[in-house]
Amino acid sequence: MHLIERRRCVLLAMGLLGLAAGGAAWGAENVLRTPLPDGNPFPISAAVTVPAGFDTVYVSGALPSAVNKDAPKGTPAEYGDMQAQTVSVLTSIKGTLAKLGLGMGDVVKMTVFMVADPANDNKLNFPALMAGYTQFFGTAEQPNKPARSAVQVAALVAPGALLEVEVIAAKPRSAKARIAKAAATPKAP
Repeated sequence: MHLIERRRCVLLAMGLLGLAAGGAAWGAENVLRTPLPDGNPFPISAAVTVPAGFDTVYVSGALPSAVNKDAPKGTPAEYGDMQAQTVSVLTSIKGTLAKLGLGMGDVVKMTVFMVADPANDNKLNFPALMAGYTQFFGTAEQPNKPARSAVQVAALVAPGALLEVEVIAAKPRSAKARIAKAAATPKAP
């Protein structure tokens, strides 16, 4: 009985060493981004597949920062036009991701909530959204494109804000975290 337990410990230790040694290969698995069909250059992915060995990070919705302190409170002028608000929101998200050791290239899913723009005849200003968005995604410096949804809503929690954006990012699980998880997993007798 003692010999069986000893063999089990040796096998577990060998498995953990294998996980540690293979850590780089584990993280080398890439997130698969499926392009839009027919060579469509629009800067989003049709789908994004995150393989095993990755953690997902859910980033709460971000609203734009005020850029014009003299503008009437609760108006789009306080936050800037749609492009300025988009850049503000994505810059905020970029900062949140950086605190977690991630970048915009790690974003796998994005949801954009937009309200009608009074300066655009009370319609969505999608071209201005895209002008800001394309500064962060599908560029030479950051070519990764997330799966994305953009929806119109009646209002946002911050009056005057034209959009709110939430993202999901994925990062390779560290070898240390994988080893701890493997060690904590109960083994069958």
